[in-house]
Amino acid sequence: MSITKVSSLSFLSLCIALLIGAFNVCSSDEPREFKEAVPQMERYRDGIPHFLAKVANKEDLKIAYLGGSITAADGWRVQTLAKFNEQYSDSKFTEINAAIGGTGSDLGVYRQEFDVLRHKPDLVFVEFCVNDGGTQPERIWRQMEGIVRQIWRHDIETDIVFVYTFCVGHENAYLSGKCPRSVSAMEQIADFYGIPSLDFNIPVVQLHEKDKLTYKADVAEEGKLLFSTDGVHPLKEGHEIYTDVVCSAFRSMRVKNADSPYPAPETRQAKLEKTFVADNYENAKLTPIKESQLSGNWSPLPADSPLSWIKSRLGDVVYESDAPGSKLTFKFKGSHVAIYDVLGPNGGQVWVTLDGQKRGPIARFDSYCTYHRLATLVLGVGLDPNVEHEVTVEIDAEQPDRQPVAFRLQDPEKELAEPKYQGHNVWFGPIMIIGDVVD
Repeated sequence: MSITKVSSLSFLSLCIALLIGAFNVCSSDEPREFKEAVPQMERYRDGIPHFLAKVANKEDLKIAYLGGSITAADGWRVQTLAKFNEQYSDSKFTEINAAIGGTGSDLGVYRQEFDVLRHKPDLVFVEFCVNDGGTQPERIWRQMEGIVRQIWRHDIETDIVFVYTFCVGHENAYLSGKCPRSVSAMEQIADFYGIPSLDFNIPVVQLHEKDKLTYKADVAEEGKLLFSTDGVHPLKEGHEIYTDVVCSAFRSMRVKNADSPYPAPETRQAKLEKTFVADNYENAKLTPIKESQLSGNWSPLPADSPLSWIKSRLGDVVYESDAPGSKLTFKFKGSHVAIYDVLGPNGGQVWVTLDGQKRGPIARFDSYCTYHRLATLVLGVGLDPNVEHEVTVEIDAEQPDRQPVAFRLQDPEKELAEPKYQGHNVWFGPIMIIGDVVD
């Protein structure tokens, strides 16, 4: 096996440039080429100096966990927070749980202000390598760089750590001495900005190669740790591997910082003077829908709705409708635009008309819709940000085909005829935009 833990002083191993002029930054003169990273469990880079200083001063701290379902689970997020409170008992650590299952950095960069930054974190863990696994490096650069720049524009002293979780298939790259594509792309952003990174894949693969761990099985083999039952989401013991890596690295980080302090804040500020890619998503944001943009039969989501939980993610302004012909219309200047919405078993379908071009119907339902979950309705991408665009979203008179979910049901014919799977319902949260909505 070609993977080894590197013990040197290294630790935790945007789509558009709309704000570049405003911030007086420029992109690097170097052409950006994708480079495969060499596996390394801990890369310290410029460290987490502000977090460590606050721990030394016995201050209370907030840790944000921005990621997908692996972080949303009652696993390494919960475990590391408990360990921090135990190991650094003079400080009180609280969490900002900003993890949403099934989502990647493409949504994370839009929702970060609402889910993370408004809560004023001292440290942000960013976990998206599994859900970004099928994403091209160029998109990962834009999205992850957007996340970094948003954090430091909000507060230059907020520290960041990238973490890379395991899923079956990653081991092939590591056994060949390389990192998976998503990890490698993220490492290029981490290198550019001096962000620490932790690679949880390495100890998992090492244990498997020593015949001490099974990646995926229904039940554990005697004498072996069972990592997961699905190859992606760790069981308790799998999460403990992740937690051990984090806690060990943080202890090492404190020692390293005491012997040779990390760069001063001015160094971090200087990094913002250039971008890794000019068209990064730093200007990605959420803009609440206004009542004046709606026509037809819409109503605000009531507080006693079974779906009231979505307000914790979409914000207080959420509109719902089940009336065909009801529309949302607005004008904007920007390169990318979408709606932060919901898919569900009674979800409807919509038509999208952008600058006179109509497409659809687009179902707000898919093969996972035995329940309601957050989603993104893409309206337009790669648009001219200097031109005013107009978009209309209209609820279709027909409901989507429900057969894609049939294989998940015990009695599909009977269950799909029930009220649960009937309706034209849509739920619209804020507009996701790189640019600005025009009043």
